[in-house]
Amino acid sequence: MGVLHRMLSKFIKISLWHAAVIAIILIVLCSFLMLKVEAETFPRFLDALWWTMTTLVTVGYGEIYPKTDFGKIFTMAFVYTFGIGAMGILVGKLFEGFTIFRRLKEEGKLKYEGKQHYILIGSSKDKLGSILEEILLNDNKSDVVVIDNSPHSPIVHERVHFVSGNPAAEDILLKANILEAKSVAIFSDEWNEHAEYSDGKSLLIASRVEQLAKKHNKDIYTVVEVKKEMHLALFDHANVDEFILSSDSLSRLMAQATIHHGSSQLFEQLMSKKEGETLYEIRKKNHWVTYRDAAAELFEQGATLISDGTSLDIARRSHEEIPTDGRLFIICDKKTYEKITT
Repeated sequence: MGVLHRMLSKFIKISLWHAAVIAIILIVLCSFLMLKVEAETFPRFLDALWWTMTTLVTVGYGEIYPKTDFGKIFTMAFVYTFGIGAMGILVGKLFEGFTIFRRLKEEGKLKYEGKQHYILIGSSKDKLGSILEEILLNDNKSDVVVIDNSPHSPIVHERVHFVSGNPAAEDILLKANILEAKSVAIFSDEWNEHAEYSDGKSLLIASRVEQLAKKHNKDIYTVVEVKKEMHLALFDHANVDEFILSSDSLSRLMAQATIHHGSSQLFEQLMSKKEGETLYEIRKKNHWVTYRDAAAELFEQGATLISDGTSLDIARRSHEEIPTDGRLFIICDKKTYEKITT
């Protein structure tokens, strides 16, 4: 009994690769042997292989079976005893591999290998749901990688990959494949009541991202949520591309809604892809020389040109030439946007 227990223990501990090799060897060996001893029953190797596979996976269609005594004895003594057992171990190892892969993915221990993805750092679970919804609605091809200290993924979605760990650590950022990301969004720590500490944490992460960008000669676009306006100069020094003032933005939106009734609905529509008219970015067309040229043609197509990406005074600069690499922001619906960009 002890010997059997030790043998079973060794079989259980073998790797998936070893189990696959053993199964393939048994399949080929059984097929060739039956091809030789049962030439009339199995005229081709494919016939013998078909019988071997249907027997090992216990399907057993019964349309082909050994006719000789040797073939029957070999099937009972070897194929049933060792072959089916080896195939069972292989199938078990496959399921075990899938289970381990799923567990490691949920625990955020796997490296993300994709490219052109978005990275979200430090967002709460409640806020993360709405952010992901907006990103996935806007871009139906790119994945999202979430970095968080949580031991389990804060959200489960087929296009969301989770990386667990300290987002200010180089190995964690590289595990999220940050060097190939489209952009990185760093959110303010909502659990920290002190804005200085919260912004300090975000600054530490942003500085690490910038350090990686310089080290690998990469251009990593970063967007950071900042709690205090007085800290913006520090983030600018860290070469952060965009800032979002969380508390100030909310206060100003409340003030605008108080003065101009209903204005909050306009801001909500601009910030959401679920509405009809919303904000899109387009590139300059060759025949557009000035902003006036672009605005006139876009207006005829049903879109409104509002900015060059830096300011909203584009109407007062309509005579200026559009740079070759100019960025233009328009307001229109999705159908109009697709017509303009095709």
